[in-house]
Amino acid sequence: MDVVETRELTYFLAVARELHFGRAAERLGIAQPPLSRAIGRLERRLGVTLLERTSRRVALTPAGETLLAEGAAALDAVAAAPAAPGPGWSWR
Repeated sequence: MDVVETRELTYFLAVARELHFGRAAERLGIAQPPLSRAIGRLERRLGVTLLERTSRRVALTPAGETLLAEGAAALDAVAAAPAAPGPGWSWR
């Protein structure tokens, strides 16, 4: 499996939370077609379907639900990293 970029996680989380590509794209400030392509690339790279799409709705698959929870935690950790203590700091 390839590395997942924070941008890809951000895009996926927006779609997973909105369950709508158009609203997610608006929330992200990007057009819908590039967002759809990015999610498709992420699914191909991971080798799983994250979202079930029909012409009327978007729903999370079990893999998508897992990535929603774990991806959100990963992005929270990335966001918290700059606030972490500097080199030489220890819990001991």
